[in-house]
Amino acid sequence: MTQTAPLCLPPDVLSKGCPARHILEVLADKWTLLLMYALSDKAPCRTGELRRRVNGISEKMLSQTLRRMERFGLVERIAYPEVPPQVEYQLTELGASLSGPIRTLNRWVEDNVTAITGAQLQYQQRQQDGAN
Repeated sequence: MTQTAPLCLPPDVLSKGCPARHILEVLADKWTLLLMYALSDKAPCRTGELRRRVNGISEKMLSQTLRRMERFGLVERIAYPEVPPQVEYQLTELGASLSGPIRTLNRWVEDNVTAITGAQLQYQQRQQDGAN
């Protein structure tokens, strides 16, 4: 028998024991966000193509993240009975419903990368000045 997490009603991501928080933790993962973004541009996609598109992701991390996304209903794994085996991934309807918010977040990051990098440098400078 599978065990499910107790529901908290209404769902509250600020509540430690609420399943909504765990879901948010999974969605907020860097690799999940990048793979969701890559799949929203072009799907279905083979794992090799995803690895090329999401620069820097290892084979192991790609596999783990895709499995977790599949478990959470965000992607669908399509296996073709061929030799060698061919597997593709695409967003489910649930996963596709996140495409807009993820695109907005990525656009915000790209639009503000200079300001954020500047803030980091200013912070580091203040820390160094305070240490002297």
